[in-house]
Amino acid sequence: MTADDPVGAYFAAVNAEDWDALALLWEPDAELTAAGARPRHGREEILAYYPRVLSGYAEHLDVPTRRITEGATVVAEIRFTGRTVSGRPVVFDAVDVFDLVAGRIRKLTTWYDTAAVSRQVRGA
Repeated sequence: MTADDPVGAYFAAVNAEDWDALALLWEPDAELTAAGARPRHGREEILAYYPRVLSGYAEHLDVPTRRITEGATVVAEIRFTGRTVSGRPVVFDAVDVFDLVAGRIRKLTTWYDTAAVSRQVRGA
């Protein structure tokens, strides 16, 4: 899963925490806008985001459940399942919108209910 399927390769890399493989998928001047977080610009800033945001999880898995492709844009519905380092289960649905250029991610925007996820992480 590479340039032929950068979205599939993205999920494989994030799930495996393979940051080297993830780095290869992004354009140098890419953008990431994750729900509840400030926008990230550039490959280095984006790659620093993932280990930090996932460090609170002992286990995590993003499973794309549906993909819609229109030109160079891919919309993926996702089911996230995980367990925090303190043992709390976390499950939620999300939508990722990928804008691709020549087999690489130019822009990614993620959408999910940040308040509901926060309640699960806190155990509320």
